[in-house]
Parts: sequence; C-alpha cells; structure tokens
Amino acid sequence: MRLYYSGGTPPFFRKDRELLNCLFHAVRDSILYMFYKMNKSENFTPGFICVLHTFGRSLQWNPHIHVLLSEGASGNNSVWRNVKHFNYAFLRNSFRMVLLNILEKHLGSSFKRVKAYIYKHCPNGFYVYAKPTLTNNKQVIKYIGRYLGRPVIASSRIDNYDGENVTFHYNRHEDDKLIVETIPATEFIKKLIIHIPEKHFKMIRYYGLYAKNHKHKSSLLLAVPIEKRRFLESLNSWRTSLLLSFGFDPLLCKCGHHMTVLEICHKGSPLIEMYRKILNSS
Repeated sequence: MRLYYSGGTPPFFRKDRELLNCLFHAVRDSILYMFYKMNKSENFTPGFICVLHTFGRSLQWNPHIHVLLSEGASGNNSVWRNVKHFNYAFLRNSFRMVLLNILEKHLGSSFKRVKAYIYKHCPNGFYVYAKPTLTNNKQVIKYIGRYLGRPVIASSRIDNYDGENVTFHYNRHEDDKLIVETIPATEFIKKLIIHIPEKHFKMIRYYGLYAKNHKHKSSLLLAVPIEKRRFLESLNSWRTSLLLSFGFDPLLCKCGHHMTVLEICHKGSPLIEMYRKILNSS
C-alpha cells in the first residue's frame, strides 16, 4: 500500500517521525478488518509483512508501506481458507478512514481541517496498488529481498561525481520518463540522510499469522495435505540426528521459539514434488 498526499498538505510524518507508526497501524487495521468482514464468526486472520519506505524515485520524502500478504487466512474454526480476490475499493477507503482517524487522535482538533481537505480531494480513498500474484518461490524470495534490503538509491543510478556535483537518474513514476538530475554533493547528501530512520524504529513489521506467538500457528500444519505432512514429519529424524551429533537444533529460532517446517525447496522446486517424480519414474 502506498500513501500519497498532495503538496498542500503539511508534511506531518517528516516533522514528527513517531507518526510513521500510524501508517503501520492503519495498514494493519485495514487488512485485518477486510478479512474479518469475510466471516465475522470465523474472524479470519492472514499473515502479512509490512515494509516502510520514506523515499520516492527522485529521493523526495514520500512515506509509503509495501505489504506482502498471504492469499488465505486461518479462522477460529477453519484451519485455512484460500482467498483469491481482494476488495481494493474497500482497502482504499478503509486505509484513508483509519489513517485519518488515527492522525486526528494524535494531532488533535487542529487536524480536522486537513482531514476535510483530504476527503474532498481524495474521494476514492488513498492509493493501493497490487502486484501480480507471486506463486514461484524464487519470485517471492526476490521480491522480499529487493524491498527489505533496498537502499534509498542504487549505486547503478548514480552516473557521475566530479568532486562537487552528483548526477543521478530515475524513471518518473507518472509516465516512466527517464529523468537525469545534477545537484551539488551536499544537496545530494541532504536528500539521503532525511531517510535515515530514528534509532530503534522498526521499518519491517510482521502481523497476523507471521507475528510472534499467534494463536493459530500451532494448527497451521493441519492445512498441509496429509501426504506432504507425513513427509515433513519424517524430517524429525534429521533434526534428532543433528541434536545428538552436534547439540544443535536447526528448528530453534534465536528468539527462543521452535519453527515449523512447511516447505523444503531445492533450486526453486518443492522437494516433495521432486520426490514424487522419482517414485513415479521408478
């Protein structure tokens, strides 16, 4: 999800960076409420990872959230429900409403005029854009890696430095036109350092099924087909062997909790699929 606000709106998030937490909270509440509306008694909970970026292509201040969301959820009574359609009109309006209400609570009555202005000029809600479905393991890893570790500007976009000025390029978001800029080095540094987060501020956050100690986590393995579950459970002998031989538990996380194996891949292909092919060919 990305939030764009007009030039007439004061840069609240830049003046008070604690307000960036409001972006996370608004995205979280909007997604969870969308799944809740699917079946209120089930209260379906998805898993999602949120990544905050404060920069745009031209290095301007442009806070927005990237979300990697599971195409399904776990309910109070159902182990898993696949979800292939998301209501983006609902998300746009919900994101706008929730975020503006949270900001008003933090900023007080002085924000009401800005809130009215935004409702007037953003009648269809805030900007929500969805990437195509990621079904390949390599695609998912590439996507997560690109956005979780992405710098403000890639070195490949810096074309020249002559000791005084820096030349860099970017493709303008509106029309994808190539733009080349040359600015003083000090100005270039200023553009970069405004995006350094505050100490201890978490730019990546995990929600729903991906959050620590979620109540549905223990039952998620039941959503895996029986044949595959037996294959995964057979790996306990591998875990036991490592424990006995080296005193090392490969499924023990640094946080102290034990991980559950849901998939094992080799060169982008699930190991159980390769196992089936071998059995069928023999």
